[in-house]
This record gives sequence, structure tokens and C-alpha cells, in this order.
Amino acid sequence: MAQLRVLAVDDELPALEDLSYLLRADPRIGEVATARDGAAALRLLDRAIADGRPIDAVFLDIRMRGLDGVVLGRLLSQFANPPRVVFVTAYEEHAVDAFEIKAEDYLLKPVRPERLAEAIRRVAVSADVPVEGGETDTIPVELGGVTRFVSSADVIYVEAQGDYARLHTAGGSHLVRIPLATLEERWASAGFMRVHRSHLVAVKHIEELHIDSGKCTVRVGDTEIPVSRRHTRELRDLLVRRARKGRPD
Repeated sequence: MAQLRVLAVDDELPALEDLSYLLRADPRIGEVATARDGAAALRLLDRAIADGRPIDAVFLDIRMRGLDGVVLGRLLSQFANPPRVVFVTAYEEHAVDAFEIKAEDYLLKPVRPERLAEAIRRVAVSADVPVEGGETDTIPVELGGVTRFVSSADVIYVEAQGDYARLHTAGGSHLVRIPLATLEERWASAGFMRVHRSHLVAVKHIEELHIDSGKCTVRVGDTEIPVSRRHTRELRDLLVRRARKGRPD
């Protein structure tokens, strides 16, 4: 794997120097550039593209003078080939913004080396491994005061709970403040289908479909999930097509 070229952005010099030191210590990173504000970061990124040596990832503080990290992250997402973004901040409340921008990770200061190593791993995987069968996305969740990211690839189904959604994975469930309709739109390309007003299901995890007296359910693991009447035909046809595609010649 080629080494990564990264940019660290923070308007506080001690924090920037600490982050740069940790990044340079990782063998997966070959070059670390730095910027003290968003405008300088944009100039550096543009120059790197013009030189034919684009930046792979930006490790970005959020609260900065002038152009803050959230605004800069949104600008970067509009690039033709956007760099991966990892937020590095002292504030937890911007995790939803990170999700909307599709950040690779969200680190809280002071940065622990093991968490930075995990973020670099995510960036390296994202840069080198193409996603098969659709895009993956990540959602920030709070676990014991630490922000973690759950990948859509690990979610089996999602259950609406008011303005929140509960993500069900093989390892447990996570409640996030994101409407089910938002996840339905974002995860359509990742193989998720809305089967009920309260449920979004990863089609690859559907093991059985039952229709009894006009009522339809699907089984994912040990869970039976209702399928609304208006979604039944579409889901059944999709599962039949998938079964035929996987049938040996």
C-alpha cells in the first residue's frame, strides 16, 4: 500500500504540533502538511492537486477562527475527488455534522494514539479498498462518553423511535438522533430497503419472507420484522431476483 499524504489543520499551534508528531509516527503516513486555518488549508489542497499529488486525508479541527472545520469539511465534500476527513476536536456536539459530511472518524482531544491509529486505519482502508455492491456510510454513536462510528455494513436493520433511530447490529443496538427517512435516503445505495414505516432492513440479511393471511414479515436473525402491504410486492420481487441471480447454472 502506498503511504498516505495527509493535512493537519488546527489554529492552535501546540495542538497542531502534537497532532503532526503523532501522524508522522505512523508508518502508513508518508507526508504530513500543516495549516493554521481553513483558508490556508484550501490553498494547500488546491496546490497539491495542481502538482498532481493530491492529499489523501485531512485531520481537521472544528472550532477555528475564520473558516471553521464544519464549513471546510462541507467544501471538501464538493471536490471532484474529495480527501477523507477526520475531525479532531474538543467538542462532542458536532458528531451529527460529521455524519452528514461522511467523515471517516471523529476524534476527541486530547487525542489518544490508539484512537488516531484506528482513524488512520479507516482512512487507509477507504483509500485502497473499493466498496463492492454499493457505498458504505458511518454514523457517530456515543458509547460510555466516547464517540464511535458504526458502519452501515455492520447494521442488520434499523427501527424508528420517534425522531431517533435504533441501529441493530450483531453486537447490539445503538440509539442515534437521526430520522429513519434520512437513513433510508442515505443508505439506499448500501442495500437497505424501507419495508415498513418503522423499519429499514439490510436486504442481504433477510433470511426468510413469510406471507400469511395477507400479512407479510421477514426474518433477520432471530427477529421478525413486519412488512407493510405497499412494500410487500416490491420486496418479494427483489428477493426473487436476488435468488435467481445467485442460482448456479
